[in-house]
Amino acid sequence: MTFVQLIDCKTSRFEEMDQLMDRWVEQTKGKRTATHAVVGRDRSDASHVVEIVEFPSYEEAMRNSQLPETDRIFRDMVALCEEVPTFTDLDVVRDAQLNTDTARRFFEVAVTSDDLSPLTGLVEEHYHGHDPANEQDVLGLDHLRRDLDEWRGGFDFTFRVEDQIAEGDRVCTRWNWKAVHRADFLGIPATGKDVSMTGTTIFRFGDSGKIVEGWWEYDRLGLMARLGALEPTEL
Repeated sequence: MTFVQLIDCKTSRFEEMDQLMDRWVEQTKGKRTATHAVVGRDRSDASHVVEIVEFPSYEEAMRNSQLPETDRIFRDMVALCEEVPTFTDLDVVRDAQLNTDTARRFFEVAVTSDDLSPLTGLVEEHYHGHDPANEQDVLGLDHLRRDLDEWRGGFDFTFRVEDQIAEGDRVCTRWNWKAVHRADFLGIPATGKDVSMTGTTIFRFGDSGKIVEGWWEYDRLGLMARLGALEPTEL
């Protein structure tokens, strides 16, 4: 179970505290068990600072606390604080990565929905899509629906999400697409062929939690070749 530790302190020497954290990161490189750290400053009291540190488990957190570097940094940290810092130990019982879930839901809707109306709850109306295979960017949710409908009309397909990485307002999804070419697609008559390709999509999310921009990378040229739409090149 993921474990989180909250370190609550008061200090008027935040810059020195920040430098201290940088020093701890450098000194514990290759040894620390912490996976994520966030430092927040109280908007109503600039001397009130909270650090949130994530670990894979409570046991890993305890192993981290036993590092001599951690002990030294803690003593230096206490010296910078106006009061002795307090610690709150939390077992994580829910970890909802909302943007990641929305990105995954997007690929589910593209496959399973009778129509694409559920995209309204996932994608902003002013969505901007970048696809190097298209001559023009996709501008707006309606344009995105038309593009998806073109793929849905030409293929019976599935998406399998292989990996997802989230950072800030972006989620990167690596996916695998498998399909049967059952109808006309971009002027190519149905071939009945089983085809597949892998790709990567980066979605940027707005303040509403909806997708506002997307970058798509996949091998459409290879797909066209497998459908017989390209003449073999001569060397």
